[in-house]
Amino acid sequence: MEKKTINFKKASFTQAINISAKWCKEWGEDLLSEEVLADRIAELIKTKNGRRGFFAYALSDNDCFLLDKLPFSLMFKLNESGDSVVEIVVKNLIMSSAQIIIHQRENNHEYKINSENISERCKGILRLLETKLVTKTVNQVIKDLDNMGNNFDNSTKYDAEQKDFIKKQIFDIAQ
Repeated sequence: MEKKTINFKKASFTQAINISAKWCKEWGEDLLSEEVLADRIAELIKTKNGRRGFFAYALSDNDCFLLDKLPFSLMFKLNESGDSVVEIVVKNLIMSSAQIIIHQRENNHEYKINSENISERCKGILRLLETKLVTKTVNQVIKDLDNMGNNFDNSTKYDAEQKDFIKKQIFDIAQ
C-alpha cells in the first residue's frame, strides 16, 4: 500500500482545512508534540491557501484549543512568518468583530459567541506577534476602515457601529 502525502505547496484551501483539523485533533490527543505541530504548521502556512485553511479552521473550531493555548513553539514559527500571518490574523479580527455586531442585531446568540471566540483568539495571537508589524498593520486598517466592508469586494461597507467596534477590538490588543 502506497502512503498518500499532500504537497503543502500545492494544497488547496479545503485540503489545508482538513490537514489542520487532523493535526489539531492529534495534538489534542497528545499524539503530536507542540514542536512537531509547529514545524508542520510553519510549512503549511508558507502558501496563501495553507494560511487561509489553517486559520479558518484553527480560529473557528471550538474543539481545537491550539490558538487558546498558543504554545511557544507555534508562536515562534508564526512570528517567523512575518507580515503574512499578521495580515491574515488582523483580517480575521476585523471580520469577526463586524460579525459580532451583525449577530447581535439579528439576536443570533450562538453565532455571536462563535464570532467573539474568533475575535478573542485573534487578539491573543496578535498580542504575541512582532509588535512593530502588528502596529503597522492595524494602523493601516484604522486608516482604511471607511473603504472596507462586509464582503470580499467591499461593496457593502462597514457601518458606523461596526467601525467603532472594530476600532475598540484593535485597541483592545494592547490590553
